[in-house]
Amino acid sequence: MSLSILVTGGAGYIGSHTALQLLLGGYKVVVVDNLDNSSQISLERVAQLAQDHGPNLSFHKFDLRDKPALEELFASEKFDAVIHFAGLKAVGESVQKPVIYYDNNLIGTIVLLDVMASHGCKKLVFSSSATVYGWPKVVPCTEESPICAMNPYGRTKLFGEEMCRDVYKSDSTWKIILLRYFNPVGAHPSGAIGDDPRGIPNNLMPFVQQVAVGRRPALTVYGTDYGTKDGTGIRDYIHVVDLADGHIAALNKLSDPSVVCTGCEVYNLGTGKGTSVLEMVTAFEKASGKKIPLVMAGRRPGDAEVVYASTEKAEQELNWKAKYGIDEMCRDQWNWANNNPYGYEPCASTD
Repeated sequence: MSLSILVTGGAGYIGSHTALQLLLGGYKVVVVDNLDNSSQISLERVAQLAQDHGPNLSFHKFDLRDKPALEELFASEKFDAVIHFAGLKAVGESVQKPVIYYDNNLIGTIVLLDVMASHGCKKLVFSSSATVYGWPKVVPCTEESPICAMNPYGRTKLFGEEMCRDVYKSDSTWKIILLRYFNPVGAHPSGAIGDDPRGIPNNLMPFVQQVAVGRRPALTVYGTDYGTKDGTGIRDYIHVVDLADGHIAALNKLSDPSVVCTGCEVYNLGTGKGTSVLEMVTAFEKASGKKIPLVMAGRRPGDAEVVYASTEKAEQELNWKAKYGIDEMCRDQWNWANNNPYGYEPCASTD
């Protein structure tokens, strides 16, 4: 019997890649997504890429805060575990619309935890973020580094983690893994699925790809006077397929009967290497053969100078390690962008 996994937010960027890796790993996958910032086309392509495993994917369109709908789903399906991606994720927007972020991300998580408990499903992989480290004074960030989110989005991840810890403290039959992602980039090597943000991208690589395909005139580089080798900020970029595989590794740990339940464990998912903005742009130019026009600008308030992960804990305890470097990340990102210059639904594109 293959394990049945509920993936919330599974039509999104990381969710769709994880759904595919789950299917290829022999899991049955049930996706819940409200399609607020994603497209059902991603799941149609996931089913095609999964080939013989495609029929093991099913999709339900509703908002995670819709408790009756979630109750009905849990009553009709027996889930072995849940991977929880669903949530709004734009840092800048969260500063402008904090209440919407708290409502969506926290209420959705509360409803999910409540319904899981009432149906006896107590294995959870929670999608967290390196934003919980704020502006780290020391790098690399280890799982024991101080946590101090600097914006509402980051705080929703931090509060989500705390909820999970409190749930475990109240009931030790739960098994929860918190995964703190660094900067996911790239796409599936097929070029069939990738990152398709609505409106103006909030992250570096989707913006770079939109410049490369002619949707935007130039990339604005914020901050050129940092104390780094080229003056631009440094981040830990991780290939989205590596990130998806990290979730399989987490599920393996949760599902292994020989592993003693250690409670609510946290792991960084990154490469352990820092790459500057200009290094990333150069690598993308090489992969795409396109020149990316740059506009140099001052630092953005709230941007950290250098953030990258310590990945030793995940390597040792999850038996997981990122395989791909920035060349593969940029190659696959360009392959996706070149095949889908306006994303999944070009006729509905709003720039």
